Amino acid sequence: MSSPSLKEKLRTLPSKSGVYIMRDTFGQVIYIGKALNLKKRVAQYFHSKRSAYNAKIASLKESVCDVDYIETKSEAQALILESKLIKEWKPRYNSDLKDNKNFLLLRVELFRDLPTFTLCRTRKDDNSLYFGPYVSSQKIRQMLSLLKKKFGIISSDAHPKKFDDSYILYDDARADIYSLPNKVSQKEYLERVENAINFLQGESKNLIEKFTLEMQKESEALNFEKAAKLRDNISAIKHSLAMNKKSETLSSPAYTSKSRALIGMQEIQKALHLSEEPNTMECFDISHISGSFCVASMVHFKNGLPVKSKYRHFKIKSFIGNDDFKAMNEVVFRRYSKIKDFPDLLLIDGGVGQVSSTLHAFAHINRYPKKIIGLAKREETIVLAEDFSEIKLPKNNEGLKLLQRLRDEAHRFANSFNAQLRSKKIKESILDDFKGLGEKTKSKLLIHFGSINDLKKASIEDLSNVDGISEKKAASLFEFLQKLS
Repeated sequence: MSSPSLKEKLRTLPSKSGVYIMRDTFGQVIYIGKALNLKKRVAQYFHSKRSAYNAKIASLKESVCDVDYIETKSEAQALILESKLIKEWKPRYNSDLKDNKNFLLLRVELFRDLPTFTLCRTRKDDNSLYFGPYVSSQKIRQMLSLLKKKFGIISSDAHPKKFDDSYILYDDARADIYSLPNKVSQKEYLERVENAINFLQGESKNLIEKFTLEMQKESEALNFEKAAKLRDNISAIKHSLAMNKKSETLSSPAYTSKSRALIGMQEIQKALHLSEEPNTMECFDISHISGSFCVASMVHFKNGLPVKSKYRHFKIKSFIGNDDFKAMNEVVFRRYSKIKDFPDLLLIDGGVGQVSSTLHAFAHINRYPKKIIGLAKREETIVLAEDFSEIKLPKNNEGLKLLQRLRDEAHRFANSFNAQLRSKKIKESILDDFKGLGEKTKSKLLIHFGSINDLKKASIEDLSNVDGISEKKAASLFEFLQKLS
């Protein structure tokens, strides 16, 4: 650890809980860990006695050139974030958390006629609603038991039977033990599910106050067993509230729930003063790297949910370079000049400039969608196309969350297509004939210079300024490129 800049960075680490991220000379993430005290924990890796007896740590110490960190509010939150980042980046020095061991999630299986509440460890794209993750399996199991007793919902251990227009939920002793009716219609049961979801999404705070008062009364009456059960319920609810709050800060909102999607559409209708809910929505996003590999994406949502068969991507054809406005004008025109049915709502990733470019495209088509808006990411501000006025919705507004989901999906789809093109161009590159260049280094060269033609014009000094290219390799590469000119 000879780098003065790294030593200085280690000295400025906070004495707080969080996750630390170690990188090598190429900026690649090579190790991720959690800490109750970031400053003390990271310093341990560079203690001479510790590394002397551990080959893995000694090797890691040799490879580390930079350390980043993310502060968290608690060690439990750091544990969740560490697991999430390790699974995403798969650093080569991490081994303990590379398996499929995840924390428990509470899944509401909304795709069933009678939605069930179950525990699982992984999220699936199955039209379920997920809560968590939960560090304590005991607390979430207590929470599930409480939900079943208070709201009358069922889990996977129930095998309901249908009779005419009603369902019998249990055919054993639970039919008499549980306080709510065992025979219900589908509509009645769905109301129970909605109440349980609302409880998980925040109304549980009121129940904590109620249980606290009941616990005090039972304790004063010397009914300690009942008081203990109420105490356990309060603990489980508080744990659920804390973990759901942490989960919202660590991951994007999941709009697989039909009910939440419908609420989002209603909120959008209200905020934009639409005559009806926007049943069909499309969103465009532009993706490029310093003007190179410029592409666009379009995603389509129906009833608040993605319809991937209607996704489209575009290569920018009318110009070369970095101009989001021109790119947006081009792809909007190409898309809507060929179809008759426009979406109820068109969302553009960007502010006034991108929205203005979109309007220019529709002026040439001489037809417009019912509503065009932009979503400026810095402040998550909605820009109205008709007068460029702005609307700012609360962060917890379901309409805003649905628009963010639409925008983020367009961004993901555009970046994915961009990566495909870069990978294809790298594989087809003349650089394949130059021995000693890996895929990552070829990618860095093409991104840095933009094209093979510009790469050929580069000097030895220019080439050596690219990460991973030594002066010796730059000289060899320069000679190789000159022969191709």
